[in-house]
Amino acid sequence: MSEIEIGRGKRARRAYTLDDVAVVPRRRTRDADEVSTSWQFDAYHLDVPVLSAPMDSVSSPATAIEIGRLGGVGVLDLEGLWTRYEDPTEEFARIARADPEEATSLFQRLYSAPVKRDLIFSRLAEIRSAGVPVAGALSPGRTQDLWKTVVDAGVDLFVIRGTTVSAEHVSASREPLNLKRFIYELEVPVLVGGAVTYTGALHLMRTGAAGVLAGYGGGAASATRRTVGIAAPMATAIADIAAARRDYLDESGGRYVHVIADGSVSTSGDLVKAIACGADAVMLGTALARAVEAPGRGWHWGPEAWHGTLPRGGRVEVATVGSLCDILDGPSHQASGFTNFMGALRHAMAANGYLDLKEFQRAELVVTA
Repeated sequence: MSEIEIGRGKRARRAYTLDDVAVVPRRRTRDADEVSTSWQFDAYHLDVPVLSAPMDSVSSPATAIEIGRLGGVGVLDLEGLWTRYEDPTEEFARIARADPEEATSLFQRLYSAPVKRDLIFSRLAEIRSAGVPVAGALSPGRTQDLWKTVVDAGVDLFVIRGTTVSAEHVSASREPLNLKRFIYELEVPVLVGGAVTYTGALHLMRTGAAGVLAGYGGGAASATRRTVGIAAPMATAIADIAAARRDYLDESGGRYVHVIADGSVSTSGDLVKAIACGADAVMLGTALARAVEAPGRGWHWGPEAWHGTLPRGGRVEVATVGSLCDILDGPSHQASGFTNFMGALRHAMAANGYLDLKEFQRAELVVTA
């Protein structure tokens, strides 16, 4: 571990973002059409290693269905506008029209409407009727209250996503969610995060989670570092959690827990490097918010933006670059890295001679910073 001295009384570990690293080509190459981007998550064989971030600017029932048809998993935020309003079209329009200085207070008003259990049922039923994987997300604070509704509505994948999710939450005022007991009692795979340290991820793996979200999420729409001083460079976070996966595999006698990179994966190059650092798949927010089908209409925000007392994110303009199909499968018509994510991944794998994602996790990296 590389540490530097901040002052006589404090040392800090050196960590790296995805921008700080790059993949080094090997001596062997192969044809791009020979490599596979598919992966196996629990009982589901998926063509692309992509989940949509459960953010209202990204995921609607319609986009979740389209992402499923394209081979990934669309994850719906079950505390978002889609479960608070029968038809949130006007709410999305108001967000898109809002002046920058008014956006946060507008979020707080719109998201003060209660979550309706019947809408959870109807939104998930809409996705299921399309014949694609059904995935819904709750924050740790609402999981105790709403999990049974979600399971009764029928999900194939349950996501518990927060800025930081701990297997050892301590509270003097309420009974915290017991993740190990909760996951044990469910009959669906659970994906939990965010986690950014080896120890934190290892503890989440021991709860029985099928996957761990590596990172804080939010990405471009997050202001967590500015508001509360917390940050975790993603390349290091992914590599640390991949090490926890390896050690837990030995500890558990062969149980494999998937690592999903969540946050700071905005371009196709970021996705390539996230997998090379050890991720099994990525959860895309900003990248998919650029789709013409995205509910945000060229704007992007996450749950951090509408916290009632301490917003830790905001509305950011990402514009639109093409359809969801263009973003995931191409073709690209520019070198921005905003479209054809799977084409870029196949090219990077072929340039290194790797056939599948598990092999590509062993790619050699260099530090460029």
